[in-house]
Amino acid sequence: MLEVLFCSLLTILPDYLYRRYAQGKRIGKEITLFSVWFELRWGIITCLMLTIGLITVIFYFHPSTTSATLFYRTVPILPETNGRVAEVYIDGVTGEVKQGAPIFRLDSSKQEAAAETARRKIAETDAAMVVARTEVLVAEAKIQEARSAHQQAVDELETKQEIYRRNPGAVAVRDIEKLKVAIEGRQGGIDAASAAKGSAEAQIANLLPAQKASAEAELSQAEVDLAKTVVRAGVAGRVEQFTLRVGDVVNPFMRPAGVLIPEGAGRKAIMAGFGQTGAQVIKIGMVAEATCASKPWTVIPMVVTQVQDFIAAGQVRAGEQLIDAQQVVRPGTILVFLEPLYEGGLDGVTPGSSCFANAYTSNHDLIASGQVGATKGLVLHAVDAVGLVHAMILRIQALMYPIQTLVLGGH
Repeated sequence: MLEVLFCSLLTILPDYLYRRYAQGKRIGKEITLFSVWFELRWGIITCLMLTIGLITVIFYFHPSTTSATLFYRTVPILPETNGRVAEVYIDGVTGEVKQGAPIFRLDSSKQEAAAETARRKIAETDAAMVVARTEVLVAEAKIQEARSAHQQAVDELETKQEIYRRNPGAVAVRDIEKLKVAIEGRQGGIDAASAAKGSAEAQIANLLPAQKASAEAELSQAEVDLAKTVVRAGVAGRVEQFTLRVGDVVNPFMRPAGVLIPEGAGRKAIMAGFGQTGAQVIKIGMVAEATCASKPWTVIPMVVTQVQDFIAAGQVRAGEQLIDAQQVVRPGTILVFLEPLYEGGLDGVTPGSSCFANAYTSNHDLIASGQVGATKGLVLHAVDAVGLVHAMILRIQALMYPIQTLVLGGH
């Protein structure tokens, strides 16, 4: 309607004023519906054409959208294991939590038993270490005993061999052979005692430390599993719709415990979906404006900070069926991130609120650079100027939205 009124000021209104006051024609006499159409048909057609052209220029160079929302991220509250809730640290269904604060605890009897078993294994290994050191001492004593017996047998053999050398009839050959066999046996005792000592030392140096390290690793794993029974907040924020109670069973795949909304979520930027025709116009740094339902009668100055290079409607996922382009019923939009131009611009706007947004093309820098001619500069000035119409429309929307919602819509 604004465009029609503006274009009529250039065509229909001057024609009417000329016929009414210059030619003296009167309404209802010379000026009737037929005469108006017949005499002003060129003006009316020109007005419609100008209106269509003006609307096209406005919506192309100054795109707008009603699909703008303060999206915010939510974090599901999930344990890493299945279990039954033993304790809840949040009173009510909502509450503020700090990063690392406990939210609820699962029954930990199984994990505590595993940790205690690992501690018992460590104590058992320490006791085995003491026993192995005692066995080393016993083996050393046995080695000394075997060496003494071996030396005694050697000395006795040498004595009898000397007597036999001097007087062969004084010592029986059989006795000398028995002593040789006894020496070999006692040497075997020395070797056995040395092997027992080596085995005990190997246990002290290798086997028992390895067993202790394994037990300590099992204890660490058990303590990690025990710590997982206490579910803590990964980020500072607010827990919402938390209805978990003692005795409930939670499952990380099927039944989350609630939702955690990070602190500051939805307070930074508005995500707006503009039509695909604005892909060549919307650029980072463009000035924009937005008005949100949760903060009526307020226009928020914004700036384009990011433009997504992909349209979500065209994404393809691997599957067993071929994709038919006809399945994309609704055309996708260009996702644009709008941030407040001034600090605190989104204060008072509830995260998740629906918004209207306009983006405005500005050619001021290009015109000021002197790289364009006078004609093109004039056209670019006109393009920038018609953005005022869209700004007026946005303010009318901001003014009428509460009335349409509360009065006319009955909400």
